[in-house]
Amino acid sequence: MNEHTLTQLCSLRLDGMVRALEEQATSTAASALGFDERFSLLVQREVAWRDERRVARLLKAAKLKVSSACVQDIDWRASRSLDRSLVSALAGGDWIRHAQNLLITGATGCGKTWLGCALAHQAARMGFSVLYVRAGRLFDELQPLFLLPDQTGSGHTPRSEA
Repeated sequence: MNEHTLTQLCSLRLDGMVRALEEQATSTAASALGFDERFSLLVQREVAWRDERRVARLLKAAKLKVSSACVQDIDWRASRSLDRSLVSALAGGDWIRHAQNLLITGATGCGKTWLGCALAHQAARMGFSVLYVRAGRLFDELQPLFLLPDQTGSGHTPRSEA
């Protein structure tokens, strides 16, 4: 492959296509394919590469506590009392598309964090941006939004008292 062409593809940020072209240059099977087939493979590789990067970026920004959690690895033991159809529906992401909320409750150590991270991982794979935050920290971050400046300058008063 012409080095100038590869450089131009890199400048266009078509890195997935560059990698695919480099692989095709060393593959004997690729040389047997027609132009349309080879070009189709290059485009498919670029799309896949961009999808992988997007998901990696979303997962990094999510700051998941358990980054390895995924819906496919859920432990379905009867002692956990998980409703398989409900979890499957949640993994489908319709609740996110409809701007609904999800609150996971349970005893200490039952896997709430893991399940939440698995659902967040699935949401990121579907293209949603997610963020893992403990409830206490979330409440601390939201509290200033519900306070008004005190008229006396001594601090803040709750909005309900204003």
